[in-house]
Amino acid sequence: IAGLMGAGRTEFAMSLFGRSWGQKISGQVFMHGKPVDVSSIPKATKAGLAYVTEDRKTYGLVLIDHIKHNTTLANLPGVSSRGVVDEMQELKVANKYRRDLRIRSSGVFQTTMNLSGGNQQKVVLAKWLFSGPEVLILDEPTASLNENDSAALLDRLLAFRAQGIASILISHKLSEVARVADRITVLRDGRTVDSIDCRAEPVEEDRIIRSMVD
Repeated sequence: IAGLMGAGRTEFAMSLFGRSWGQKISGQVFMHGKPVDVSSIPKATKAGLAYVTEDRKTYGLVLIDHIKHNTTLANLPGVSSRGVVDEMQELKVANKYRRDLRIRSSGVFQTTMNLSGGNQQKVVLAKWLFSGPEVLILDEPTASLNENDSAALLDRLLAFRAQGIASILISHKLSEVARVADRITVLRDGRTVDSIDCRAEPVEEDRIIRSMVD
């Protein structure tokens, strides 16, 4: 999803994930051809959606807690038995995602507020990947990442696609959107103003920019 700041990109994403924004909102969400209830965050998560927020400090992390707890926060049943967290299993999961996402830290017991912005963003991603989503919504996920980590994330999204996990990528970086997208939707003033099927036609950045600003 492309668009300038204020176009309604984040509002759209958060509305998909259980918190409606704006007025006179209507419509339905379908997965596998069937309507799903995304009227609350627990219901959206149960339906298979996950949301990697742009505002990681407010909505993405418990900053005073460490990496281990933040990683499993969205899927505690995945590390629990009869309602009791298996701390060794939780440690195993946290270390796996720390390695896979190359989270730079002293260990999984490091407090997330003491991580760099890019590594905090990786912890948010780890949290939602562990929830096992079918649709991963990412709002400006590379904003705090360096060039190498950004490229690695985009490669991971392509790998997810091969595994059957869909991604909705919101980014102001058109080169990133064009690299991974099957379809690009341009928003302006809360409305869809253009849609490009990247499998059927070439992606022209000039066209996207004109749609964003005209």
